[in-house]
Amino acid sequence: MSSGHSASTPAASTPAAFARPNPAAQAVRFAGLDITFQLQTGGVHRAVSDITLNVARHDFVAIVGPTGCGKSTLLNAAAGLLKPSAGTVEINGTPLSGLNAKAGYLFQADALMPWKTAIDNVAVALEPQGVKRAEALERARAWLTRVGLKNFADRYPHMLSGGQRKRVSLAQMLIRDPQILLMDEPFGPLDAQTRQIMGNLLLSLWAAGDQAGERKAVLFVTHDLEEAIALADRVIVMSAGPAAKIVGDFRVELPRPRDIAEIRTEPAFHQIHKAIWASLRVEVQKTYEMSAEAQQ
Repeated sequence: MSSGHSASTPAASTPAAFARPNPAAQAVRFAGLDITFQLQTGGVHRAVSDITLNVARHDFVAIVGPTGCGKSTLLNAAAGLLKPSAGTVEINGTPLSGLNAKAGYLFQADALMPWKTAIDNVAVALEPQGVKRAEALERARAWLTRVGLKNFADRYPHMLSGGQRKRVSLAQMLIRDPQILLMDEPFGPLDAQTRQIMGNLLLSLWAAGDQAGERKAVLFVTHDLEEAIALADRVIVMSAGPAAKIVGDFRVELPRPRDIAEIRTEPAFHQIHKAIWASLRVEVQKTYEMSAEAQQ
């Protein structure tokens, strides 16, 4: 995997500064990726341009950037929901064609079926694999226990809090045992305290995979820089769009296991935050300036 910047030397770098890693060791690899969209007016909008990014197996990578910079577009490309106009997407060293069967996707909005109980919402994720209902329910109950909802299996989504619904969604994704987790601001709608709880839950579930050598690769999109640093091994900074690029790749050299609230009090955390914000602030300011010009 490409090396990032440690807490002792937290400065941004462009992808060209890194030696190319072994593609077979990468869970996700974007190589020279361009993604464009056709506009109704007949023009073309280039969302991202010349993106090269390697996410190693078992690595937790967060992506931050100003609004409209193509963060979610990259996740959709990794999921196989968008076809690049140029460049390639590789999964475990193999070019991706069609949907990415190795990935689970957790969106910001709930994707739970309101007419199904929590346990049925989790169990339904096993239907495409042909798992018999009795086994699916048994496995779903075990996952609800792991996410702290043992006593809520028979509740419908409208009977659950926002944090509880997010736990059900997390169990629904993880029960399929995907190798790659794609997460698009999954905790965005939650209050600050619940976000911290969910962040710690995610880290504990992710770290638990170490025991069996099954820790997932994670690509996590967020607008919250503190959340990105507290969770991730690396933080990728995107430029302002259109034709957004990667302008920073920072390694987060903070010890694990981490507690979301406690790690934010560490001096090293603030040092890393200062360095990344220096890069991110420039791009956020560009977005505001472009927005102001468009309104004139």
